[in-house]
Amino acid sequence: MEQLKTIGRELAMGSQGGFGQSKEFLDLVKSIGEARSKAEEDRIVLHEIETLKRRLTEPDIPKRKMKEYLIRLVYVEMLGHDASFAYIHAVKMTHDDNLLLKRTGYLAVTLFLSDDHDLIILIVNTIQKDLRSDNYLVVCAALNAVCKLINDETIPAVLPQVVDLLAHPKEAVRKKAIMALHRFHHKSPSSISHLITNFRKRLCDNDPGVMGATLCPLYDLIITDPNSYKDLVVSFVSILKQVAERRLPKAYDYHSLPAPFIQIKLLKILALLGLGDKQASEKMYTVVGDIFRKCDSSSNIGNAVLYESICCVSSIYPNTKLLGDATEVISRFLKSDSHNLKYMGIDALGRLIKMSPEIAEQHQLAVIDCLEDPDDTLKRKTFGLLYKMTKSSNVEVIVDRMIDYMISINDNHYKTYIASRCVELAEQFAPSNIWFIQTMNKVFEHAGDLVNVKVAHNLMRLIAEGFGDNDETADTQLRSSAVQSYLHILNEPKLPSVFLQVICWVLGEYGTADGKYDAAYITGKLCDIAEAYSGDETVKAYAITAIMKVYAFEIAAGREVVMLPECQSLVEALSASHSTDLQQRAYEMQAVIGLDANAVRSILPSDASCEDIEIDKDLAFLNSYVQQSIEQGAQPYMPESERSGVLNISSFGSQVQHEVTSHSLRFEAYEVPKPLVPSTIAPLASPTELVPVPEPSYPRETQQAALVPSVVLDPGAGSSDLKLRLDGVQKKWGRPNYSTSASSSSESTSQKTTNGVAQTNVSTVNSKGRETYDSKKTQVEINPEKQKLAASLFGGSSKSERKTSSTNHKGVKASSSHATEKPQVPKVPSESSVDRTNIQAPDLLDLSEPTVTSAPPSIDPFRQLEGLLDPALVSSSANHGGDGASKAPDLMALYSDTPVSGQSSGFDVNVASELLNPTETNQGGATGAYLTQFSKGPNRKEALEKDALVRQMGVTPTSQNPNLFGDLLG
Repeated sequence: MEQLKTIGRELAMGSQGGFGQSKEFLDLVKSIGEARSKAEEDRIVLHEIETLKRRLTEPDIPKRKMKEYLIRLVYVEMLGHDASFAYIHAVKMTHDDNLLLKRTGYLAVTLFLSDDHDLIILIVNTIQKDLRSDNYLVVCAALNAVCKLINDETIPAVLPQVVDLLAHPKEAVRKKAIMALHRFHHKSPSSISHLITNFRKRLCDNDPGVMGATLCPLYDLIITDPNSYKDLVVSFVSILKQVAERRLPKAYDYHSLPAPFIQIKLLKILALLGLGDKQASEKMYTVVGDIFRKCDSSSNIGNAVLYESICCVSSIYPNTKLLGDATEVISRFLKSDSHNLKYMGIDALGRLIKMSPEIAEQHQLAVIDCLEDPDDTLKRKTFGLLYKMTKSSNVEVIVDRMIDYMISINDNHYKTYIASRCVELAEQFAPSNIWFIQTMNKVFEHAGDLVNVKVAHNLMRLIAEGFGDNDETADTQLRSSAVQSYLHILNEPKLPSVFLQVICWVLGEYGTADGKYDAAYITGKLCDIAEAYSGDETVKAYAITAIMKVYAFEIAAGREVVMLPECQSLVEALSASHSTDLQQRAYEMQAVIGLDANAVRSILPSDASCEDIEIDKDLAFLNSYVQQSIEQGAQPYMPESERSGVLNISSFGSQVQHEVTSHSLRFEAYEVPKPLVPSTIAPLASPTELVPVPEPSYPRETQQAALVPSVVLDPGAGSSDLKLRLDGVQKKWGRPNYSTSASSSSESTSQKTTNGVAQTNVSTVNSKGRETYDSKKTQVEINPEKQKLAASLFGGSSKSERKTSSTNHKGVKASSSHATEKPQVPKVPSESSVDRTNIQAPDLLDLSEPTVTSAPPSIDPFRQLEGLLDPALVSSSANHGGDGASKAPDLMALYSDTPVSGQSSGFDVNVASELLNPTETNQGGATGAYLTQFSKGPNRKEALEKDALVRQMGVTPTSQNPNLFGDLLG
């Protein structure tokens, strides 16, 4: 509110500077600033809106007054109210010849309108005219509007003028032209793909402002394809060196630091270009080291440059000296009293320990202090650091700390995050299976149903498989400890559903295995669970199944089974349950209890939960039955891809008889064509049966869209000619699928080269410059508890340890995002496992590019029948284009030592004698098509009995205009 009052006063007091605002505007600003509530403010603004509506309807409004009205309307929109009634007046003011009025109109238009507003088309001509103006202030105003209002459809209208302005003598115009091209690249990369070389040329502009503006689009392009810009590493390093040496004018200094924002952008670019590239990284070492030495850390902007330098060092090919310099800066961050700097230090430390884990050991006490800091944000960042530096020697301490913190917070989102991290670390670095089970019990108990169900399955599998080294004694001890811990946990008043499922399963499998607890005790506990959580059908299902297994194991062992009264009551209640699943489980339990020992051992063998189940996919046990049926005259089985089939459509008539008059299209019956079916199939018995046409042999265009045949009527044929044209058919009915061609920059994949270098030991280099956290606490006694905790966290082997799933931890397989430097990519099920005959119709809103395969289509004859009877069949296709880009030549001789004329401390950059040739972008081909079928229409049997109406309709084959969709897309 204070900011609005200040802005209002400045605008209102503008009468002394030539703005000429009236007292009404001053009163408006004053009354809004003095409003005591939102309701009072709304009343003032609504009154102002009514006043402006009345004033704008007056004839012959003076231009000075109209300018004031627009400024007041801008103020109204700033406060969140609608001023759309005056948008057209702002558009009209952009046409004015007066510079002040034109700039006011452009300002109002850019604040009022969005790039998809209907009024944008009215100012395109004005923008085109203003871009060619001789007054550079008018050109700048038009370029400001271009950056805000031009959309992908109107880009071609102004693109030539914007490109021409790159050579304008005024540096402000050139800078805004670069910003406009950057905006165009965001909106439609393909529209300026042939102009990428202009960004390279402007990088060597004589004005530092133009060069700085060029860094932004180049950064976006390098993120997409860093390999295409490796030749610019020398240029970027030269620019950064000149900036760090204060070769730029003093106007670019900020808090006595030379052009810090240009330095930050250049460091970001160098980090991308040096990722995993030793040759490119070696060219950066000197200038980054100079920044570490020369940058002033007394201001926030100086610390920001240092932090970005650390990020750059952590990305490029490692260098021992730079790692030492980065460690010194991190030490200063962690010793600072500012929480912001501590946060930066923890984050920077997390980046460097990926390259050298020994760095964290130098700051162990500082990390402990951050872990105990009351600032919750800093504490969470520290947990992220501990997660990255976890190994088998400190996993117990770190996970215990994480669980304690998880218990203390109420944020379910972050509690889920911490729980998943605890589970991940426990699965990967667990020192023993018993510790893993105890840790999982804590996570389940305190995180509740926030834990992923897969974690419960992994826990059950671990208990079933044991240690995996054929040590039955150890496995039995593990299961006994799990049973004992779960019986103790059942005393808790409330447990999560997922955890109860694990408990029921373990008690059912191993509750009586060691002989410590009898069947009556275990089944009684299970009945208590089912009664206490009667509203959870899943828990009751697990409980009744566990009871059945306990009794089955007793019967198999030859012991007499005496069912407890509460168990009998539970079975009777579940037998009458509304849930069919619970009913079935209850009946199965009653049936199993009534069997003899041998049958029960065959049905539920003891400790067989992890045995592999053999599945006969060929159903070989039915061979004798099939052979006997064939001998008796049955037809042999024919695969679905080979069978033709004969479909009878007579049943459709009775279902849609009442819809005869509701459809506008009527078809008379065609003569049945000659059957194209194997001789083993009986001939058609009636004209209502349709012989399917053989499948076409055109390649499948997409795996997601089901190929549906289209009905094409030949107007030149007689009433007896019916043809199903299944290939090359396009239709423009219904909602289209839009697909645009992607540019080379959008299709190219950013190559993330993993830094495969061996970890560099920093402990032996630059020992002088390293200041440990202990130096800050001279003559201060350190808490022995902190020393002990630090020894637990940072002690042990310095090399990161990774346990394999086969060593002392069989069955629990998980991946950690920090275990390797490559990002984890979720596995996607193979497409070949998907049944291609059951592919659903494509989503019309799915605009993604389809995957082209060469597999032939599999068209069900029933789909052909639907295509024949359904007049609402719609198909659409679109052509997609790909593009590629060739590398541009090297940028040579960008800079020289001669200072630029006209600058006291000039930017030492001269245009090279030979600039880059434009990068040619060839757009090639990737095509995709979507064929879509809508829901069935009211097809009728009577539609096949009339042929005259079809010829009267004059249906034209869609294939005569195959490029209709492409023409519409233009």
